[in-house]
Amino acid sequence: METFGGEKTGARISYDWRGGPLARMIRQRLQAARLRPSRQRISLAGLLFVAGDRHVTAEQLFREAQALDMPMSLATVYNTLRQFVAAGLLREVAVVGSKIWYDTDTGSHSHYFDESRQRLSDIPEDLTQNLKIAPPPGYRVVGVDVIVRLSDDLQ
Repeated sequence: METFGGEKTGARISYDWRGGPLARMIRQRLQAARLRPSRQRISLAGLLFVAGDRHVTAEQLFREAQALDMPMSLATVYNTLRQFVAAGLLREVAVVGSKIWYDTDTGSHSHYFDESRQRLSDIPEDLTQNLKIAPPPGYRVVGVDVIVRLSDDLQ
């Protein structure tokens, strides 16, 4: 509860997933991707796409949703992220072990991975343009993922 002049107002931070301009824009984007615009999809898409390109894990997105009192489980977040990837709205980036980051920039680009902070970020220039990769006979290259691992300089 927020206070106003020392009194409790009952006001809480809320997320408009129904009729605001952001929700309408997201609803249209989901429909264009052939996804039904459910409350959970609209809410998570709002968190993902409202602030430019992002790299998040399912756990990070779940914590953001919880902070805004969006009613959903971690399983719902995982399922929705997988649906967004299948629809081409997100890109999966596997960095270490089974941990997956979700990238809102689905175009070809490379990443830095800060191992000490467990943070993924874009490399400004596309390193894949300089790679000459010849696929084996009968195959074609559909994508190249370059991840540059970083560590703090301990000099």
